[in-house]
Amino acid sequence: MSTTLAIHGGEPARNRPWPGWPQWDESEQSGLMAVLERGEWGGYDAAVADFENAFAARHAARFCVTAVNGTTTLETALRALGIGRGDEVIVPPYTFIATAAAVRIVGATPVFVDVDLETWNLSVSAVEAAVNPRTKAVIPVHFGGLSVDLDSLLPLARRHNLVVIEDAAHAHGSSWRGQPVGALGTVGSFSFQTSKNLTAGEGGALLTNDDDLAELLWSIVNCGRRRSGDGYEHPNLGTNLRLSGWHAAVLSAGLSRLDDQLQRRMSNARRLRSFLAEVDGLSPQRWDPRADAHAHHLFLIRYDAERFGGLPRRDFIAALRAENIPASPVYPYPLYRQPPLAEPFSRVTPCPNSELLCEQTVSLSQNLLLAEPDEMDDIASAILKVRENINALR
Repeated sequence: MSTTLAIHGGEPARNRPWPGWPQWDESEQSGLMAVLERGEWGGYDAAVADFENAFAARHAARFCVTAVNGTTTLETALRALGIGRGDEVIVPPYTFIATAAAVRIVGATPVFVDVDLETWNLSVSAVEAAVNPRTKAVIPVHFGGLSVDLDSLLPLARRHNLVVIEDAAHAHGSSWRGQPVGALGTVGSFSFQTSKNLTAGEGGALLTNDDDLAELLWSIVNCGRRRSGDGYEHPNLGTNLRLSGWHAAVLSAGLSRLDDQLQRRMSNARRLRSFLAEVDGLSPQRWDPRADAHAHHLFLIRYDAERFGGLPRRDFIAALRAENIPASPVYPYPLYRQPPLAEPFSRVTPCPNSELLCEQTVSLSQNLLLAEPDEMDDIASAILKVRENINALR
């Protein structure tokens, strides 16, 4: 391998393509053909119920309600729980905008509290400090696929009579103490957008163990209908958010591969972490041993520029990308700097860790972790190559 950086004309550390995403085979094709031939196509096709039952069973939940995407599932959960104007909902500022935007869309106020610097997840102590009489819910994001500290968060929620809406958009198959996330709080929301570890291009799902809540979630997604009615009874205010049979067929095929892919990602993540433990200035997300299954939707690393001779993160990432390691900085700034979520539309508590993570995070996407184990060494080689050529980059 050339010792000259690829960004300066040398041979890249990696010359092979990474596993593509999304992945599919004849299972998706046969499922889609079955939907086509049944002629239903919409949200009442048998494929939808089949997927909902299978997804609920995989995550140890009694009920699953699918919808068109993971943003509307968050909104639906908030509406079903009666959260709206005058209420406050605690959210992290280091995540995708949907988590907090859903709160504003239903008329409530997002309250931003800081995340833990080592896990990227909500700081439970910061959550408790932010609770007041207007606080009605907390939305923890299992960031990157790592479960939030549920041993601390769930008892806190019970003490303060808060509902817990798990944002599990990154966490398909993740678990806490052997229990799948998504139905450990009041309700859990999943996304099936293209980049997600289980995808149909778009789609979302809600999980719960509460009978009445499940019925109301279903009603809101289905135009406010009564499940046992004739289709023209609308006891609730709802809208049409149903997932189509096409999406459900693709999701069922992907679900059959989820556990094998989960194990592959975790195994490769362990191999990569063992290498990074030897690199001064790079700190991977701390994997809490209680989170015994970690989906690794993102492989997260903190980059300390000072330990890399002052090399800016953007230059570190550019050099890695030239070596064919597609690294990314994720979020450029916290959500409370987005105009629709800034004060006075939100309440913001001090979030220094989130600010720092916006400056330091380097991530690798989940499809890289589906490569063969020895291909993790290409990432290691590229990082070492960049480190050895810091002076040339500066």
